[in-house]
Amino acid sequence: MSNNLQSVRGMNDMLPQDADTWRFFEDTVKAWLASYGYREIRTPILEHTALFKRAIGEVTDIVEKEMYTFVDELNGESLTLRPEGTASCVRAVVQNNLLYDGGKRLWYMGPMFRHERPQKGRYRQFHQVGVEALGFAGPDTDAEHILMSADLWKRLGVSPVLELNTLGDAEARRRHRERLIRHFEANLDVLDEDAKRRLHSNPLRILDTKNPAMQALVEAAPRLMDDLDEESLAHFDALQKLLHDLGIEYRINTRLVRGLDYYNRTVFEWVTDKLGAQGTVCAGGRFDGLIEQLGGKPAPACGFAMGIERLLALLETEGVQPASYAPDAYLVHAGEAAASWAWQVARRLREQGISVAMHAGGGSFKSQMKKADASGARHALVIGDNEAAEGRLVLKPLREAAEQASLSLDEAVDILLHR
Repeated sequence: MSNNLQSVRGMNDMLPQDADTWRFFEDTVKAWLASYGYREIRTPILEHTALFKRAIGEVTDIVEKEMYTFVDELNGESLTLRPEGTASCVRAVVQNNLLYDGGKRLWYMGPMFRHERPQKGRYRQFHQVGVEALGFAGPDTDAEHILMSADLWKRLGVSPVLELNTLGDAEARRRHRERLIRHFEANLDVLDEDAKRRLHSNPLRILDTKNPAMQALVEAAPRLMDDLDEESLAHFDALQKLLHDLGIEYRINTRLVRGLDYYNRTVFEWVTDKLGAQGTVCAGGRFDGLIEQLGGKPAPACGFAMGIERLLALLETEGVQPASYAPDAYLVHAGEAAASWAWQVARRLREQGISVAMHAGGGSFKSQMKKADASGARHALVIGDNEAAEGRLVLKPLREAAEQASLSLDEAVDILLHR
């Protein structure tokens, strides 16, 4: 006998018992985004590999180690399952000339793919919500994104902490890069192999190391803040004033660099200590050069993304329990005439916006009532041949101490709509 087929490691099923939490999260997010005037965009999960190499940077963990890439046998093209959403969103905006009439506020939600070692909070297929404001230059847009995320945490009932930094402009990062290289070259014996490999290609990423043996060296490294240009400092100061005026608390983390090469100026993360090593639940910043880098006319941009699985884990850790979904009514019926009438009743109720689970598979009234109770429905609607002959039904409350009643279909509709 062959082995049972299993899901791919690190790619998980979303089961019915998890659906209530996912539904709560998605509904909350969609209402939240609409309240800020953001519109949805959907892009393919499969893109040309060159898109991610150009946008994310070739000397990054994502491009070097984590992308699901393959060659299309039909035409020899190198294709990649999207590891993040910003590059695809910007590609779609450039390709379809969406900025011809001004800036755009966009959002997306869906699966991303990275070939990592699966662990809690880090999966090979994971889901993100991404928010992008394209064509907006000022710190007010950065502040809006941070305010938006703070607002979402209140709606969800969670409380991560905001960390903030600025990466300045390209010239500031060039100066800082030179100082970093000198600092790390003077301490080659402390660097691990990954850091040595990045020393001359992307030394800024060394600051993001998780190696405990390198933490003292990283803490002693030159600070990018000391190399910032006046415009970037003014942008960062203006952002901090806006956050202060909005009453949003934060802490500056000068080692916060983000794992994608397209960021400049503002970067931020929302972190928690309640999820172990995978403590970042939302991150973003400004990427003013990416639109031009992907073939569009120069335009500023900023955005952020959040990991849905991590946020759902945080909801559970903080004791947030979304209401369970259940149908408004469970329709019990026995008898040939009863079955015919039950179909008509269910159809009429659904047309009125009332959710109905109709019993299938036969069985006694007693066995059907057990299933009605297990369904979570607030009411059972009971139909026998006598009720069918009279065009009526019996409404039996299942979650409250109340008497059952024989009703016409119109009376049942009225009661179910107003309870």
